[in-house]
Amino acid sequence: MNLSPISDGEFAASVMAVPPLARRADYTIDAAQNRALIRHIEAGGVRTLLYGGNANLYHMAVSEYRELLDLLADAAGEGTRVIPAIGPDYGKMQDQARILAQTRYRTAMVLPLGGLTTSEGVEAGLTRVADIAGMPLTLYIKSENYVEADALARLIDRGTLIAVKYAIVRKNTADDPYLRRLLQQVAATRVVSGMGERPALVHLREFGLATWTTGSGCIAPRMVAALLQAVKTGDRATAQRLYDAFLPLETLRENLSLIRVLHDAVTFSKLADMGPILPLLSSTPPEHHAKIDHAARALLALEHEFAHANPHASQPTL
Repeated sequence: MNLSPISDGEFAASVMAVPPLARRADYTIDAAQNRALIRHIEAGGVRTLLYGGNANLYHMAVSEYRELLDLLADAAGEGTRVIPAIGPDYGKMQDQARILAQTRYRTAMVLPLGGLTTSEGVEAGLTRVADIAGMPLTLYIKSENYVEADALARLIDRGTLIAVKYAIVRKNTADDPYLRRLLQQVAATRVVSGMGERPALVHLREFGLATWTTGSGCIAPRMVAALLQAVKTGDRATAQRLYDAFLPLETLRENLSLIRVLHDAVTFSKLADMGPILPLLSSTPPEHHAKIDHAARALLALEHEFAHANPHASQPTL
């Protein structure tokens, strides 16, 4: 695992893969299968791993949190940054922050909590949690009612936050007054598009965001790394071709369940067996498995074709 301090511009160097978490039939964490998926992602040149919603950390027991942190730190390569999630509630954040304080992680992402919050309370709570953990946090924001843009800017200015995973859904991605207001106060290099490939091109081209988080890129890491490179260099034709390849699986995720579909898709791809998904979630209904299987295998086939045609593409950048 990359243990160095997070540098300015680091997030722009790699797409953030957001993998599911493999578990055995008894719901214990499956180290071997998680390692297999990490190796595949790293082989494609992706050098940031974010374990949060897709890993279903919302429902993870605090009692197994240290086991997860130790596994990820040991499994990731020297050049791979790993960002684990905490929360979403304040009590769980505190307990996890105390565990993080005993490790060499550099940041952790705060999962979003809907309701029972105020902007002032979020600002005070995140400040305290960052102090307990001894590290700046990354905030996953899905609603503009969670924290006001001015408060968010203050948290970054004070060093409480190092980055923002921005995932507020808009009917028109380009029409986002909250994001524009935020970027008047916060450097775009600290803001990551947090909704997969669908809004990524607009977020990077129109708003200048650093990078984006990817679930489908866990299956096709070479392609997603090449997509980032194409966007950065202005190669619109290549970017569009690569972008289009992700849409079938992304559409299924959006229509059915972002977390559950990716969990099953990785298993169907045979890259790693994710096992059962931790309650209170469950597998996608069986009637959808065939189309998820088809989309996952089709994306992986395109990944293999891309790797064969571009053997030197998407080499590690960190």
